[in-house]
Amino acid sequence: MDTDLTAAYDRCRDLHRRHGRTYYLATRLLPGWKRRHVHALYGFTRYADEIVDRTEDRPPAERAVRLRQWSDRFLAGLHGERTDDPLLPAVLHTIAVFDLDRADFAAFLRSMAMDLTVASYPTYDDLLDYMEGSAAVIGTMMLPILGSSDPAAAREPARQLGFAFQLTNFIRDVAEDLDRGRTYLPDEDLARFDVSRADLLAARAAGRATPNIRALIEYEVTRAQAHYLAAAPGIPLLVPASQACMRTAYALYGGILDEVAAQGYDVFVRRALVPQRRRVAVAARALLTPTGTPVPLPGPAPQPALVA
Repeated sequence: MDTDLTAAYDRCRDLHRRHGRTYYLATRLLPGWKRRHVHALYGFTRYADEIVDRTEDRPPAERAVRLRQWSDRFLAGLHGERTDDPLLPAVLHTIAVFDLDRADFAAFLRSMAMDLTVASYPTYDDLLDYMEGSAAVIGTMMLPILGSSDPAAAREPARQLGFAFQLTNFIRDVAEDLDRGRTYLPDEDLARFDVSRADLLAARAAGRATPNIRALIEYEVTRAQAHYLAAAPGIPLLVPASQACMRTAYALYGGILDEVAAQGYDVFVRRALVPQRRRVAVAARALLTPTGTPVPLPGPAPQPALVA
């Protein structure tokens, strides 16, 4: 592997270690040769997210230009042009090694561009359209790297796990997203529980949620758990070397919902985090679990009908 490519993989790994602690811990359970490719995908998605969200001092139009320029360099790299970008060689190499679907990357970049202009989503179907690119395709990108005994059967669970992880982040990060001028809780859900955007902003300022907001968050937790339920059959379909990693990621992300529930569904009182001791215990248990064992659903029983 040439020096530039090695440096690009190292950069992706560093981004993953600094910004994706839960998932990074899970990837430690993968064989080393797979791990760097997962870091590459994470680095790609994280860097795009940073263009959108970590340059907030710049106007949206300028961020849109930066995202488009970076996307153009990526697309040129897909067509064989050499790039001097410090990160892109790793993801381009990973795409080539596993022949990943280029359409998944186009869908992801489309959703990142939406974050520059879309501040809320009227319905859950509208949010699912966004998450198709921001979450579901991450699952389908990952599947060839993880490997499966039945890729066709594992594809939809992989998509559902992407939805589950993304919704977990949205639930945990309501306050942070408000600070960026966005809400990822559908407008129709807010109306169902008589919650307005002003109510959310007031709760953010007060550092505590109202009863109506807590009921709303409980509903969204149930919806996320329905996606976890739909994702669970896919993990035993992965090759044995990948199952401990994904069992750990599944349990730790689901554990964030458990923490939200434990604090009374108040996502404003503090950011829900899984304690370090539980992280280590979950990873150890995943290593000891026989391959092919069904995955236990985190938290209370969901309502599967909520999955669109």
